[in-house]
Amino acid sequence: MKNLFPALLALSVDCVTSAAQAQTPAAPAQQPAGAKSIEARTAMCMGCHNIKGYQSSFPEVYHVPMIAGQGEKYIVAALTEYRNGDRKHPTMRAIAGSLSDQDINDIAKFYSQLAGETKLPEQPANQPDAQIDALLKKANCMSCHGSNFSKPIDPSYPKIAGQHADYLFVALKAYKTENNPAVGRNNAIMGAMAKQFSNNELKALASYISSLDGELKVVPESRFHGH
Repeated sequence: MKNLFPALLALSVDCVTSAAQAQTPAAPAQQPAGAKSIEARTAMCMGCHNIKGYQSSFPEVYHVPMIAGQGEKYIVAALTEYRNGDRKHPTMRAIAGSLSDQDINDIAKFYSQLAGETKLPEQPANQPDAQIDALLKKANCMSCHGSNFSKPIDPSYPKIAGQHADYLFVALKAYKTENNPAVGRNNAIMGAMAKQFSNNELKALASYISSLDGELKVVPESRFHGH
C-alpha cells in the first residue's frame, strides 16, 4: 500500500500531460530558413534574359544571351564559372556569388525547361558557304556542339544554334582575352580555338551560327504569370 499512492499520482500526472498535449495544436510546418521560391531566385535573371531585345553595355553593347531552352548542366557550369571567377564579368560575378549550389541547380533546371521542346534536323537547313565551312572545320565546332550546333556531345557544353550573333562574338573574344581583371574566360579548349582566328573571322562564325534554327528563346516574363 505504501507504494500505491505515488504510483497513482504519477499515472494521473501522465494522463493530464497527455490530455494537454492532445489539445495543443501542432506547430505549422515551416520552410527552411532562407528558402526562396523559384520566382524569387530567378527575379534577377528575368530582368535581362527575359526581355526581348535587351542589351548589355559591358564590355560592349550586345544582346544578352538567350538561356531559355539552354542545357541544364551548361547553365550550372556557366554560373559556377562566374561565381569562382573563371568567367570575368562584374555583374554576373556578383549575381552568381549570391547563389548557393542549390539555387544554381534550381535556376538551371527552370530555364532549361522554359522554352519547351523544339525538334531540329540533324543537319542545319542553312548550309555554310565555302568560306564559313573552312572556318568551321578549322575550329572543329561540330565535334563539341553537334552537327546542328544544338546537340553538344557533353551536356556541360552549350547549345549555340540561333544564339545572338553579337553575344557569340563577345563570348568568343572573351576566350582570347588575357590579363584583364574584368573581362575574359578561362577555358583551355575554347581559348586555343578562339586564338586561331582574327576578330573578323570570329564575327563571321558567330553570324553563321546565329542564323541557324535552334532551341534557344527569349520568353517574356509575363508568360510566367499568365498575362
